[in-house]
Amino acid sequence: MVHLVKIGNSQGIRIPKPLAEQAKLEGKELKLQLVNKGLLITPVVEARDGWKEAIEGLIATQGQQPVDSEWLDASLISDAKLEW
Repeated sequence: MVHLVKIGNSQGIRIPKPLAEQAKLEGKELKLQLVNKGLLITPVVEARDGWKEAIEGLIATQGQQPVDSEWLDASLISDAKLEW
């Protein structure tokens, strides 16, 4: 069970360590949202968080993908003839 604790002019809660570990909240910035008569606590997830590690893992297991030269070497066309 968790109780509100006075911290200066605010109030806080202590989340038991096993619960914080299971929810992956330890050491993270948290986001609070009011939901249907309650409070939802979630870790703040940065855009592209973990992408580098995921890509490196894929390259390690599947190898580097060949470069798609057909598209990279294609000549650019002009859109001057297009009607807007």
